[in-house]
Amino acid sequence: MNKKFIALAVAAAAFGTSAQAVELYNKDGSTFAVGGHVSVGVMDAESEAAGVNSVSPRINFEATQDLGNGFTADAKGEWALNMLNGGDNSFTTRLGYIGVSHEEMGRVAVGTQWAPYYNAGGVADLPIAFANDFLYDNHGALGTGRADAMLAYSNAFDFANAGAFNFGLGWQGATDVQNTYNNADTAKYNFGQRAQVALGYDVAGFGVNYAYTGGDITSATESVDDKATSHLVSAKYGTYGKGIYVAGVYAMNQYMNSYEGYQVDDTKAYEAILAYGLSNSLNLSINYESVKYDGDQGGQGYNGETIYSTTAIQAEYDVTSRMRAYAGYEFDLEGTGKFKEDNTRDNVWMAGVRFFL
Repeated sequence: MNKKFIALAVAAAAFGTSAQAVELYNKDGSTFAVGGHVSVGVMDAESEAAGVNSVSPRINFEATQDLGNGFTADAKGEWALNMLNGGDNSFTTRLGYIGVSHEEMGRVAVGTQWAPYYNAGGVADLPIAFANDFLYDNHGALGTGRADAMLAYSNAFDFANAGAFNFGLGWQGATDVQNTYNNADTAKYNFGQRAQVALGYDVAGFGVNYAYTGGDITSATESVDDKATSHLVSAKYGTYGKGIYVAGVYAMNQYMNSYEGYQVDDTKAYEAILAYGLSNSLNLSINYESVKYDGDQGGQGYNGETIYSTTAIQAEYDVTSRMRAYAGYEFDLEGTGKFKEDNTRDNVWMAGVRFFL
C-alpha cells in the first residue's frame, strides 16, 4: 500500500483522534476495515440542566483495492450515530466517497469528504469536548469541513530535510440551504458552484497553511446577491498529544458565518490552541475562539462588535489504547454591542469517555 496515499486519504480525518480501525480483510491487494468511535458522558450548562450526552459518535467502513501500476482505489462510508433519545436520525451521512491515488500523480476523490480547506483550517480543531466551531457553520455546503458532493484533487511532495509541500483543489455544485435558528426555519440561500484551493508547507515541526473557498450566494427573501468567500491562514508547531503543540487560525469571511440563522456579510474568525502532552498520555490544553462582525449592514451597535467568544480548558487521558477519557470547561466570554444579550452567559462543562472502534 503506498504511503503517500494513506497520508492523503486520512490527513484531515485523523486530526485529534487515534485514527483507529479494525482490519477485517486483507488479501490479494484488497482490504476492508471498520472504524469510528462512540462517546458517552455528562454535561451541564447555565442554559440547561445537567444530563447525559454523547460527542460525535460515528461508524465507518473503508475498503481499498490495488489497481496495479501504482494506483490504489479506496471507498469509505461514515454515518453519525445517536446513542441517546431513541436513536433518532442515526445513520445520517457524515462521509461517503470513492478515491483513486498514485504515489507521484496524487489523489482524486469524489463524494462527501473532508475538504482541502479543512486541512488548513483544522489545525486547532483537536480536543474532544470543545474545539473549532466556526469551521462547521454550513460546512457541508460551503466546503469548510466535511464538504458535501465534492470533487477534490490533492498531492504532496517530500523534500527530506527541506520539508514537505502539499496542496489540494476542490469543486462543488450549486445547492440550496435552509438555515434554522432555535429549531425554526429562518432564511433560505442558494450557494452557487464553489471552488477552493489549499496550500501547506511543513518543516522541522512547523507548518504554515493557506486556503481559499468561494462561490456565489443569493437569497430572494434576504435580498442577497453576492460572493460567499473565505481566505484562511494557519500555523502550527509540534504534534498534538506529544509534548508541546501550538496552533492558530485566522479567517477573513464574507457570508461564511451565520448569526441567528442569517448569513453575515463580513466576519473575521480566530482560533488558537496551546496543548501539552505528557509521556503518560495525559494531554492538557487551552483554546480560544472568537468571531467578529466587520460588515456594514448590521447597523448601529453591530458593526465592529464580537458575535461570540469562548475559551476552554481541557484534559484528555488514554485509559487504554482504545479508550480515552476527557473533561473540559468552556467559558462563555460573550459577544459585545448588540450581540451581547443580557443574562445569557452560558458556561459549559463536560466529561466522559470515548471508545475507539
